[in-house]
Amino acid sequence: MIAADPPIARNALKARLARGELAVSLIVRMARTPDIALVARTGGFDALYVDLEHSPMSLETASAICIASQALGVTPLARVPEASAAWISRVLDGGAAGVIVPHVEDAATAQAAVALAQYPPRGRRSVSTTLPQLAYRALPADDAPRRVNDETLVVAMIESGQGVAQADAIAAVPGVDMLLVGAGDLAADLGIAGQPDHARMQSAFDTIIAACRRHGKAAGAGGLAGRPDLLAGLVARGVRFVSAGTDTGFLLSAAQAKVASIRAQCPPGAASG
Repeated sequence: MIAADPPIARNALKARLARGELAVSLIVRMARTPDIALVARTGGFDALYVDLEHSPMSLETASAICIASQALGVTPLARVPEASAAWISRVLDGGAAGVIVPHVEDAATAQAAVALAQYPPRGRRSVSTTLPQLAYRALPADDAPRRVNDETLVVAMIESGQGVAQADAIAAVPGVDMLLVGAGDLAADLGIAGQPDHARMQSAFDTIIAACRRHGKAAGAGGLAGRPDLLAGLVARGVRFVSAGTDTGFLLSAAQAKVASIRAQCPPGAASG
């Protein structure tokens, strides 16, 4: 029997952040099959985000990963290369529960991203009648857009000094749910590449966390997976979304550790005959 009220994928990540709880996310760059969603779930991740800014992955592949992730209870997001309808509406129509927009440096860019991610009257996203988030079932035309809007997460990435300077204005934009610091790009822009513990980086994080707190938005940190000591301090100060690294990075680090262990325990010439 088909349920009278079609199921809608609830955005568990958005709800978790609203409760002030910590969320940990996996970046997907290398994986090309839905299996990565199972890995994310078994690994204990709250979310994953398909990185279309830094990988050649197709939208079709991204959609398959997002739909599988959604079904398994791991919130799927997509990082797009730019704030355009060609990217934002298509990744959302393909099953992403939210969009991460890189290099946001002012309120106007944030407003444009929200408009592309939200249906009227909140935005100008083109209406689709077949959405994975609705299990491809029909809802009343006056109800579906509102419910999908409520569950869609919009994340503005802060990756430059200009973005930090405009953090308060960006956080004030209605419809922006999170400011996510891209620590690598930000450090490079500030002229302190490779120094995530530099005082200017810590000051930038404090500025963004304070802006998020003033406007009721979540603060996130990316690019610091290799520095759990810094992440611990940021979480204590108010960061609630942590990007824990890429699928490529996890595979490589585990492979290197395993090979090093084997070579250490099995040195050449240890066996004879």
